Amino acid sequence: MFHTHMPKFTSILFSTLKLPPSTLLLRPPTHSSFSRLFSRPKQPHRNTKVNFSLSDSESEPESTPPPSNKTNPPPPYNPFNKTPVITEPDDPTNLQEVFHKIRTDGLNNSAVKMFDALSKDGLTHEALELFSQIKDKGYMPDVVAHTAVIEAYASAGKAKEALKVYMRMLGSGVLPNAYTYTVLIKSLAGSGDGKLVAEANKCFVEMMGKNIRPNPGTCLAVFEGLVKGGKEEEGRELVVKMKALGFAPDQEGLRELLKNKRGQVFRSVMNILFAE
Repeated sequence: MFHTHMPKFTSILFSTLKLPPSTLLLRPPTHSSFSRLFSRPKQPHRNTKVNFSLSDSESEPESTPPPSNKTNPPPPYNPFNKTPVITEPDDPTNLQEVFHKIRTDGLNNSAVKMFDALSKDGLTHEALELFSQIKDKGYMPDVVAHTAVIEAYASAGKAKEALKVYMRMLGSGVLPNAYTYTVLIKSLAGSGDGKLVAEANKCFVEMMGKNIRPNPGTCLAVFEGLVKGGKEEEGRELVVKMKALGFAPDQEGLRELLKNKRGQVFRSVMNILFAE
């Protein structure tokens, strides 16, 4: 039986679940935009064709027929395989390298990171559902592909582009999970852009509205962004919303994250989060 905190070997759970590179078709971005098409075996009532075009144009992307070749199911799961699976790009800000790695190596690393994060946050059911889709149903869930692109932009410091991909994700009918929200919210909240920090606040409330508990790191990122933007009052209002939605700040977890933080910003964050 799986417990709330999964065993350490979860980092190699997907090491044998290699899907062919055709699972994800990405073109490396040029300048401020890139195009991407992701498809998998047809599912009922789902539109999995996604064309990410990050230009400022609001025109709808042209539909592209899915490739005719079928995705082969992954090999049997072997929890004793010690082959390392998570390899980060040498330079996460080099999007050419990042997208080339995703295109050639597939989405195994992204799936492992998502699985581990969900497990560590105690979201056992979601983690097992993700694993089941890959192992038993033989395809990579759409949320993994979309989140991988969001995370690539977030790691490169391009929060605005990450938000655009997220909006395209919603428009395609793909639902974010807790890991998607965590990656996106931290990117937006840490951008230093007032409008994007407001979007982080919005996504944070949206996340809780879907009955997904934000972890302490995500919570801290939002309040830090609000305080740095001079929006302490909005921070206090956000605490009230959190409690109303049944997600009062995890004071123990937040104190652990804040114990080595210094400066007026973090003092203000503590005053907001721990006010009685």
